[in-house]
Amino acid sequence: MLAGKRIVLGVSGGIAAYKAVELCRRLVDAGAHVIPIMTNAATRFVGETTFNALASEPVLTSLWDEDSPIPHTLLGQSADAVVVAPATARLIGAYAAGISSDLLTATLLATAAPVIVCPAMHTEMWEHPAVQENLATLRRRGVIVVDAEPGRLAGGDIGKGRLASPATIVATVQRAIGPHDMDGLRVVVTAGGTREAIDPVRVISNRSTGKQGYALAAAAHARGADVVLVSTVDREPPPGVTMVSVESAAEMADVVVPRIADTDVLIMAAAVADFRPANPADRKLKKGEAIEAIPLAPTHDFLVDIGARKPAHLTLVGFAAETENLEENARGKLERKNLDLIVANDVSMPNVGFAHDTNEVVIIGPGLRRPVPLADKSVVADAVLDAVVAARAR
Repeated sequence: MLAGKRIVLGVSGGIAAYKAVELCRRLVDAGAHVIPIMTNAATRFVGETTFNALASEPVLTSLWDEDSPIPHTLLGQSADAVVVAPATARLIGAYAAGISSDLLTATLLATAAPVIVCPAMHTEMWEHPAVQENLATLRRRGVIVVDAEPGRLAGGDIGKGRLASPATIVATVQRAIGPHDMDGLRVVVTAGGTREAIDPVRVISNRSTGKQGYALAAAAHARGADVVLVSTVDREPPPGVTMVSVESAAEMADVVVPRIADTDVLIMAAAVADFRPANPADRKLKKGEAIEAIPLAPTHDFLVDIGARKPAHLTLVGFAAETENLEENARGKLERKNLDLIVANDVSMPNVGFAHDTNEVVIIGPGLRRPVPLADKSVVADAVLDAVVAARAR
């Protein structure tokens, strides 16, 4: 999503400047070209060498000491986004008042690119009417403000004023830059492996960790969609995504099926169990009990039901995790379940599928066969969503 995008990262002089180091790393990892600007005060908290090592270009600190005679103009004009993290009360006040006192504020005033301001300060400063009025002014002008979060502050106090998490800031940058080709769409993504009860303690499950589903949810939100993630995984959802936790295939069906009428895109990335224990016990089975077999019964394939009654507005995407005859099996599922697209991967291959950060897939649909070579799951997610957008445009 951020591949090749030029991001100016402004760091002002607050204790949270150390968190901008992690933010810089995450932006670069997402493919962005990061140009750091540090105020003089920021260099008292974090060394320039740290950002020089992590960013795409050396740190800029001055209007006067750089090779370019007008660095703020060049930076402002070439940026795809300008991010200020942390943004102190002083920086926010200067920006709101239109005061250009250093390279960072000059760049902010010289750009037409999206600006994301991420405040961090002590609670009393955060709550001061002057700070809140300045933030309101920036919002009215179209600046994106990532609100400070509650938590432990410098000096041991607890209150609102902490810099938002790097994950939240990166997600905000992605959504600001776009593409906005899923604006207004209502998307449901399922993730993780369902767990079918043997007894109140034990389950039958599979190796899915939900990473691809989470990547799809994050990417859809970044492209403007309103996303609900239906997950069996005990992990926080991507920023901006609503999560509903489930465990079994039946529970997932109970959440997904009633949403179909109000859903534009359903992406069934979850590894839904094909079988469940036929007669789960209502108490923990003891080790000494003679249990020679656990009879299995097929789970109900609710995706078949959705495909059979698919409304015209719904784009239906399935996944096929296979170990043999990859495309043949995937095409069979595509037709049998009346899907618009199916994403097939051979989970027996190295670094593909379950529990890995990478995946290699083939996206298949009517008249479509798009191989996606081994890549980070975020890259695969964008490829899948490209196919979704194209399918909806037909």
